[in-house]
Amino acid sequence: MLNEIIWPVAALGGLGLLLGLGLAIASKVFAVQTDENIEKVRELLPGANCGGCGFPGCDGLAKALCAGEANVSQCSALSCENLNAIAALLGMDAAPAEKMVARVLCRGDSENCVSQYTYSGISDCRAAAMVAGGPKSCAFGCVGLLTCAKVCPFGAIYLSDKGIAAVDESICTGCGQCVKACPKNVIKVMPQSHSVFVTCRTTEKGKAVTANCKAGCIACGLCAKKCPEGAIEIKDNLPVIDYEKCTGCGTCAEVCPKGSIAYMHKIENSCKVSNG
Repeated sequence: MLNEIIWPVAALGGLGLLLGLGLAIASKVFAVQTDENIEKVRELLPGANCGGCGFPGCDGLAKALCAGEANVSQCSALSCENLNAIAALLGMDAAPAEKMVARVLCRGDSENCVSQYTYSGISDCRAAAMVAGGPKSCAFGCVGLLTCAKVCPFGAIYLSDKGIAAVDESICTGCGQCVKACPKNVIKVMPQSHSVFVTCRTTEKGKAVTANCKAGCIACGLCAKKCPEGAIEIKDNLPVIDYEKCTGCGTCAEVCPKGSIAYMHKIENSCKVSNG
């Protein structure tokens, strides 16, 4: 009777020992070598997982950096200190990254743009845009329900006092999440150094524009005529700025009768990058 119990238990124990030994050997033979730098780089990345770098979150970028498949400058949200730390850790060159920011290309606020109805549905720009194109009479105007702000991982977007989206460029990293969320395509990511930019997207002609928005571009062409560098041309009833020619003098903004071109003082990139 005792033997009937002992032998099965011994056999089971022996089998377990053999399986355990096999697993231990297999874990050594098939072990995946991990780069310890990946975790170090990951800790230095901002952790916003915004995807602005083109990789699936900060984990994806950390792996790509350690594999030599990305450049540290691809992360627009990195502080200069951490950018330099990663470059030094991986022994790579990091070209000075120009600060990118999101800008709202619309001035169709409560003072300038006519409303065609009062929207009382879901507080979402995409939902509102599905109802007759949105409450604004201008089909290209900012809806103002801040779907862009809801997806911004840095809290850089807020509602202006006149009811349209506005961006705090001191916080914005140019990740582009707001651009993807905007159903009206009135947000664009551009270098912060671009001191002039067009704040209108309508392609309609002058009379139709004026009927809907006081600040809409009427394609008068004054900006193109007065630009001393010949950096502007009118395409599809909108000014297009050639930034390779533009010097940021602001003449176009001064002569625009509708205020459809914004002028900001040039901001130089202050991030100093030490290579290697």
